[in-house]
Amino acid sequence: MIEFRGVTKRFPDGTVAVDALDLEVRDGGITVFVGPSGCGKTTSLRMVNRMIDPTEGTILVNGQDVMKGDAAQLRRGIGYVIQQAGLFPHRTIVDNVATVPLLLGWDKRKARDRARELMETVGLAPEMAGRYPGQLSGGQQQRVGVARALAADPPVLLMDEPFSAVDPVVRENLQDELLKLQSELGKTIVFVTHDIDEAVKLGDRVAVFRVGGKLAQYDEPGVLLSRPADEFVDNFVGRDRGYRGLSFLSSKALPLGELRTAREGDHTEQGWTLVLDAEKRPLGWHHDRTGGGTVAAGELVPGGSLYDTSDGSLRSALDAALSSPSGQGVAVDGDGRVVGSVAADDVLAALATVRRDEAA
Repeated sequence: MIEFRGVTKRFPDGTVAVDALDLEVRDGGITVFVGPSGCGKTTSLRMVNRMIDPTEGTILVNGQDVMKGDAAQLRRGIGYVIQQAGLFPHRTIVDNVATVPLLLGWDKRKARDRARELMETVGLAPEMAGRYPGQLSGGQQQRVGVARALAADPPVLLMDEPFSAVDPVVRENLQDELLKLQSELGKTIVFVTHDIDEAVKLGDRVAVFRVGGKLAQYDEPGVLLSRPADEFVDNFVGRDRGYRGLSFLSSKALPLGELRTAREGDHTEQGWTLVLDAEKRPLGWHHDRTGGGTVAAGELVPGGSLYDTSDGSLRSALDAALSSPSGQGVAVDGDGRVVGSVAADDVLAALATVRRDEAA
């Protein structure tokens, strides 16, 4: 557990970056610090591994005051991931990942074996081991940064806006990979971001900071969205918080409808038809204006997002319905095979059912 007890950081010019912070970070979960620029979220993170020292108060990691030990030794036991990975440009990828184990006295062979194992864990191909950071994309570099932070198997992982420098598609993939990795490893992660959507997606608990380093609210994401503590949190979470809140509502009451499907080369009827591959996974939509057409691969219309019934929410169901060119959201099972359709009206009806059940 990480504890902040009355922690304040005041810089020599009098600026207060963090003001009397009291907060407990639970073991084995992802806690996200979020807020506008200048709110003290990064300063709070960096005081945990003593990249910055607090002016007042106490920070405990597993019951130990971080200020009472050796700073270098402390950092070797805490993984740290920053923007743009912060890799050593003249070291190969495998040696970048092996940095901390080597500092801890591991022999080179053991450290490199551990590095290659972690490269696979974070989705990096083995042939990348001998490359240099400049030969990798931004997303690949961030994966190297995560692998390096995990190399010595630290119980605590600090992540300072690690995905902010990559494009939105890569960012979403990295977020998904982090959640998958966390489900397997169960680290205690503190993650800093300025993006409320990222905070809500990743966090088991979210701490919202206001300018001046004051903690405004610390709650589970669903509570944060449904019951903001004050006007500042309400405005920061944004006008779309009702839509975001659908992510935390069960879709078990949502009915699935039928869906007209075909394979490439099949004849189609008038209207929209979902085209499937041999494994019943969606390839796209075919629109026949008059009827009697034939499905051709080059004529398919992208199908929007998919609603995964094995791990779905009302938000993903509604997004599938709204993003589909046909107006029918595509529902799939955990293996990506089509199992039916979802309609926006049915999602809204299911929302009413969930709210009625919660109020009962």
